Amino acid sequence: MLALGLVLNTLGIGLFCWAIFALAVYALPFFVALSIGMLAFRHGAGVVGALLIEMASGALTLAASQVAVALSRSLALRIAVATVLTVPAAIAGYQVIFALSQIGVPSLAWHEAFACLGAICIGGTAWTRLTMFAGQVGRGGGECA
Repeated sequence: MLALGLVLNTLGIGLFCWAIFALAVYALPFFVALSIGMLAFRHGAGVVGALLIEMASGALTLAASQVAVALSRSLALRIAVATVLTVPAAIAGYQVIFALSQIGVPSLAWHEAFACLGAICIGGTAWTRLTMFAGQVGRGGGECA
């Protein structure tokens, strides 16, 4: 029974880490969607209307940012858009790792060290996921032959 618990615990932690890295790119679109949805609900759009506006604004934010990174010929614009999307992912990564490190690490200095390392790793992953599509389009991966 102990072995099963250890295996399931390891799988659960692995799944949680995978979710953090996979969803890091969506931190800013989620924040934009949530903010606009709350604003729409506060101004009388109703629950269903606010949810529809929320989903549309989040999808539009994500699509516009990915298109801007992928199709822009300006390196400065690519870096600016990727930075705007990566910084919230790094902040979210910092907060998640800081909260998780409080479970088993007693020292505040180690909390900060792990949280900073988590922010760098999750921000780097978000940056890589955003710029990976731009590299494929630039090499001819997005064009019809």
